Amino acid sequence: MNAMSRFAVVLCAVVAVATGQNAAQVASSWKTLFDGSSTASWRSFRGKEFPAKGWTVENGALRHVAGAGGGDLTTVDEYGDFDLRFEWKVGEGANSGVMYRSSETESAPWATAPEYQILDDAKHADGKDPRTSAASCYALYEGVGRVLKPVGEFNEGRVVAVGTRVEHWLNGVRVVSFDTASEGWKAKVKSSKFKDLTKFGLMTQGRIVLQDHSDDVWYRNVKIRSFGGGAPRRLLNGKDFTGWTHHLEPAGAIDGTWSFVDGVLVCKGQPAGYVRTTEDFDNFILRVAWRFSPVTKADGNSGVLFRMTGPDKIWPRSLEAQLMSKTAGDFYRIGGFSIETDADRTKGVRVRHLGFAENAVGDWNHYEIEVDGGNVELRINGKVVNRGSKADLGAGKICLQSEGVEIHFKDVEIVPIRS
Repeated sequence: MNAMSRFAVVLCAVVAVATGQNAAQVASSWKTLFDGSSTASWRSFRGKEFPAKGWTVENGALRHVAGAGGGDLTTVDEYGDFDLRFEWKVGEGANSGVMYRSSETESAPWATAPEYQILDDAKHADGKDPRTSAASCYALYEGVGRVLKPVGEFNEGRVVAVGTRVEHWLNGVRVVSFDTASEGWKAKVKSSKFKDLTKFGLMTQGRIVLQDHSDDVWYRNVKIRSFGGGAPRRLLNGKDFTGWTHHLEPAGAIDGTWSFVDGVLVCKGQPAGYVRTTEDFDNFILRVAWRFSPVTKADGNSGVLFRMTGPDKIWPRSLEAQLMSKTAGDFYRIGGFSIETDADRTKGVRVRHLGFAENAVGDWNHYEIEVDGGNVELRINGKVVNRGSKADLGAGKICLQSEGVEIHFKDVEIVPIRS
């Protein structure tokens, strides 16, 4: 948005009243696996009950007591495509792990399931190898860009699995990303300790497992949500505008502004406006790669609009994820769109981003826009840069802006979140 246009945007003052939100509408798609007290979602691996020893509830955390036995914990239910969040801490020198898509057809969970490594890197031998350090995909993929909390403090862990693609996150940063259908994965498994396990990493659904490695470990705030299933859906086919329409002011032919070049959507920037989906989307993770011209390296402005409703116009009612150079990740609340954010980052319709995460002008950047009920989170290049809550609810269009300078888009895809 340019400065003059921003002054024209009117902010809606009341969230719940103005949008008619109610308790049913804001119900979360998250399922709590451990709330600080109940162990109802867990049982022993290949067992029927929660173990009588080894695992205990302590100060709102699920703790495994060093040397106390109990065996591995597994969820009662199975999960296929999911987003798993948890907090974890370890005692000195401790080792554990979170395994996923584990099958009980085999005698041990690790026979089928990849592992998010839980570790005291400094005092455990596994910490000497990046592939077996905390947040790695154990013995296969090292975590890149990891920042661990000191032993005794809780870290934020996350595993996202959609189809054959898997990500590990640590304290708000994506540190591991792999595809179990890739040749790279197959080569790593073939040269690893898992080479003779015919089902390893190939299950499309299974249980979440917390490992008993005979050490002190604590887990809390464990929750999961399921996605719609299958691979992410491509919104741009790289050839034409099937599934999209456009709005330009002054009105003009789309060919003069937007075109496909070698599978990349190129926007010249004039006239102003956008291309948008013809379909509405509600709860999702949207992935968009963008760059400014790699030839001119001219920085500039653009944005991704979502939950766009109402008539087409230059600034339609929506929430904008800003792409302006040096401020990518800002929110702009357009046309009265409402969302609650940190007061110290909010001025008028703008919500400043949490931190800089852009690559050099002309290089590709990767946006992830997560919209789940009233909660919105933005990530750039694997780093959380903005978030808000109590956003206006309801499905709407997704728009890519033309705003004065050449910008390129590719790999626009969406993963629906089950409500």
